[in-house]
This record gives sequence, C-alpha cells and structure tokens, in this order.
Amino acid sequence: MEATLTTTNTSSQKQPLIRRRSWDEWALGGMMIVGTLALVVTIVLPIYSLLSKSVQNREGNFVGLENFTLFLTTPSLSSSIGHSVFLAFVCTLIVTSLAFFSAYAINRTCLPLKGMFRLILVLPILAPSLLPAISLVYLFGNQGILKELLFGESIYGPIGIIIGSCFWTFPHALMIMLTALSKSDARLYESAEVLGASPWRTFVTVTLPAAKYGIISVAFVVFTLVITDFGVPKVIGGQYNVLATDIYKQVIGQQNFEMGATVSVILLLPAVLTFLTDRWLQRRQSAQLTSKAVPFSPKPRPLADKLSLLFMLVLSGVIIGIILMAVYASLVTFWPYNLSLSLKNYQFDLMDGGGWASYWNSLQMAAYTAVIGTLFIFFQSYLAEKLPGYGVLKGFFQLFAILPLAVPGLVLGLAYIFFFNAPNNPLNSIYGTMTILVVCTISHFYTVCHMTASTALKQIDPEFESVSASLKVPQIITFWRVSLPVCLPAVLDIASYLFVNAMTTVSAVVFLYSYNTTLASVAVLNMDDAGDIAPAAAMAVLIMVTCMGARVVHWFLGDVLLKHTQSWHKR
Repeated sequence: MEATLTTTNTSSQKQPLIRRRSWDEWALGGMMIVGTLALVVTIVLPIYSLLSKSVQNREGNFVGLENFTLFLTTPSLSSSIGHSVFLAFVCTLIVTSLAFFSAYAINRTCLPLKGMFRLILVLPILAPSLLPAISLVYLFGNQGILKELLFGESIYGPIGIIIGSCFWTFPHALMIMLTALSKSDARLYESAEVLGASPWRTFVTVTLPAAKYGIISVAFVVFTLVITDFGVPKVIGGQYNVLATDIYKQVIGQQNFEMGATVSVILLLPAVLTFLTDRWLQRRQSAQLTSKAVPFSPKPRPLADKLSLLFMLVLSGVIIGIILMAVYASLVTFWPYNLSLSLKNYQFDLMDGGGWASYWNSLQMAAYTAVIGTLFIFFQSYLAEKLPGYGVLKGFFQLFAILPLAVPGLVLGLAYIFFFNAPNNPLNSIYGTMTILVVCTISHFYTVCHMTASTALKQIDPEFESVSASLKVPQIITFWRVSLPVCLPAVLDIASYLFVNAMTTVSAVVFLYSYNTTLASVAVLNMDDAGDIAPAAAMAVLIMVTCMGARVVHWFLGDVLLKHTQSWHKR
C-alpha cells in the first residue's frame, strides 16, 4: 500500500505529505478505541454513578447537597473527617521520616548487609493490611504479651491504627525514597568538602534539596494510602471512626447506600487533591543527574555507619517481630490458655466467615487479574505510545488511565455496585461473579501498571516502527517481535504487581463478592468479625506466603526466561 501521497496546486507548490493509514493501523486504532471505551465503562461511568447517588435520596429523587449537610451536622459522622486527617498526618510524618533515613542508610552510608535489609524492609508489601492489625491485637491487646508497654492505653483506637498503617505503608514509601536518593552528583559533595562544610551542613544544603521532590511524593502517597485505608481501622480501630469505616457501616450495617456514596465523595476529595498536587510538583522537578555528573560512592564514616546499622536493626526487628507474631498466633492452639503449636487454625472450613474455597477463589482471581490485566494494560499502553495519529483519543485514554490513582479502592467498589447492579445496565449479569472482581481489581491498580509499561515503551526508539512501516511489516508483528521481548522485564513486573495486590486487596472487593466468590482477604475480615482471630491470622499468613511464592516465581522467570530475551543487552 502506498505510504504517502504528494499533490501540487496550480502554482506548482508542493502540498504537505498526507500519510495513508495501512490496514493494520486502522485495526490497531479500532483496538485502541475499544480499550478507551473499556476504561470508560470500568472507571468513568461507575464514578459518575457514585456522584449521582450522593445527591439522591433513598427513593432516587434529586436532593442536592442534603446528604452532605446531614453528614456534616451529625457529630458521630462528621468527627470521622477530623479523625482521618489526624491519623493520615501523623502516619505521614512517621513513615516519611523512617523511609528517608532507611533509604539514606542504604544509599549514602557503608552499611553492611544492605541487600538483606532491603529484603526485610519490603516484606510488609506482601501481606494484607489486616495482618499487622491482627498481630498488634496479640502483642498489645487485652491479652497481649506486651500490653504493659502501652502504660494502660488501649491498642484499639488511634494508637493501633497508626502503628498498623505505618507498617503496611512503609514499603511503598521506601521504594520511592530509594529512587530519590539512588542517584546524586559526587562533585557536589566534593565541593562541600573542599569548602570546609560540616557533614550536617552538607546534609542540609546538598542531600535534602536534591531529594525534596521524592520526600514530597512520599508524603502525598502515604497520606492518601492512610486516609483511604479500610483494613487496619476495621480490625483495630475500635470505636474510633474514620471515613473508610463509615462507608462500610453505612452500606453493610445500615443499607444506606446514599449516605455511603456521600461519605465516599468526601473521602474522594483529599485523594484527588493530593494526587493533583503531586502531579503538579512532579512537573516542576528537574534533573539532578546530568551527563557530566560523577556517580556518588559513600565513604566510610564510623559513627554514621554504626548509627545506620543500629537504626536498621531496630526497624528490621520491629517488622520481623510483627510478622512472626502473626505466624505464631496462627499456630497456637488456643490463645492464651493453650500455647501448644498445631494447624488447628488452618482448618478454615470449620470457621465462621471463611473457608478454603475463599483461598482458592483468591488464587483464581489473582491469576486472572495478572494474565488478563497484563495483556490488556501493556497492549493498550503500546498503542498509546507507538500508534501514529489519534492524538485526541490518546489524550482521553491517558486521562482515564491515570484516574484510578486518585480513586480509593473502597470508593471504586461502591461505585461498581451503583453502576453494575443497575437493572437497566446490560452488564448487570456480571455482578456478584468472579468477572466483576477481576475487572474491579484491574481497574483499581491500572495506573501504576500503565505508567510502568509506558516508561518501558518510551525507552524504545520510534525508528523501529518507522523502519517496519517502510518494509511493509505490519505493526502488530513489530509489537510481537520487538516491543514485547524488549519490554519483557516490565511485563513480568506488571504481572507480579497485579497478582500480589489481587491477593492482598480487601477494600476494592469487600462490596462485590457473593456467597460463592468470597476471597481470602475478605475471609480474614469476616473471621475477625466472627471472633475467630487466630484463624484470621492464619489466613493472612497464608496470603503472605502465597505472595512470597509469587515473588520467587517472578525472580525465577526473570533469571531464566530473560536470559534469552535480554541477551542483546550484553556484549
């Protein structure tokens, strides 16, 4: 097929070249339209349904801001706003500080056993957020082994929520901070040393300014994760209400879906605000490492190295202690009266609120999410990055792909009820099935995977597609033979990310399961509600072990499979 067409006018002046699309480009364009419509159906329309429900009464009549007024004038409800903001603010200060000093110890000191510490510090990301809350009950609860350390205070309330939230959000903050402190120009530190600057002054004038955008990003991420979290406050919050648990109580406890939608919109506001602010700050960020930069290599500093080692030992000990407490509690026969070890708590079919079927459902859902989600996200990201033309469509697609990052899981799950459970919706048949769980989970974690795929695809020179077009090679063949093999590490990262998050998530799916699609993470919640705390700990531990196994598989594939597809990296 002719690639270009040149025409002349009466004055013999050449008009701009008009490029004719090939048949495969039209087909790929159609696929991108389908992908964009899929995002509209699974993200945009459910959010619109939620917003509409928040301004209606139970009869479905429009009432304006009446629901919001009722919420704000009811002290037992409006207090949740202050509680949520307070908890998020405190956790942000603690986690941001711990993540910064941990990343500093790993990247800027001669700390021994760095690899081991990095592995330990990211372990909480493999566990559901319910695990630290359950573990804290056994450590500091009414019959906890360390309850005296609270000096009479109760773990059921803000203290427990803060500790549990800091535990599970810390790995997210650490990974961002490690990136922020991973690269720096050694010339700046050499200049500071030549000018006689003290280590503290060098830290304040060189290290902190270079990492300020990473610190700000961490603060926004932690604030959003804590204020939107449902698992930790549900298990250990006691009577200390927060916005996320208010949504759950309104929907599950009182069947007041309109007020649940109202609280969801209120919860959506801080998440959107922090998201927009973070996007704005990232645009202002400039490169800290130029082509003339000299890589920084830390020099031995005995005092700083010893303090870093002590800090990392204490932090690692806390993380391991919380995890081991959950493992121990899952193996104890009857806490605290019979401490002999057994597998009694793993007999989930004998417990209220959960069973082994829930675990197998989670495995099935996580597998579907990883396979289907990875294929859809990576292919659609490829079309957005490499398909010529369709500028307006790509703009809308990018907007819809970024949107889930600002929508809390609990809010998205409730929005799915309003949209997919509507009688006039032709997709109503998927409500209560495994399909809607997979779709919701993919939508919930879509943004991070899309950004990962887009970053990997941007590193591939566009000349590959140009050369393929000149050789009359269909673009889909170029995708299969070039783009996919080159980006296989990113593809495996996306699949692993989706699998782990599908196993551990609870907020996005807590409203959507049915009697035969109960998930393991939901079973933890239900068993805790039923008073079966030890079996709940056992299920949480089983989820964590499964996620560890998934990481091992990811490492194996990366070590074996990528040797064949990434050999072009080596000389």
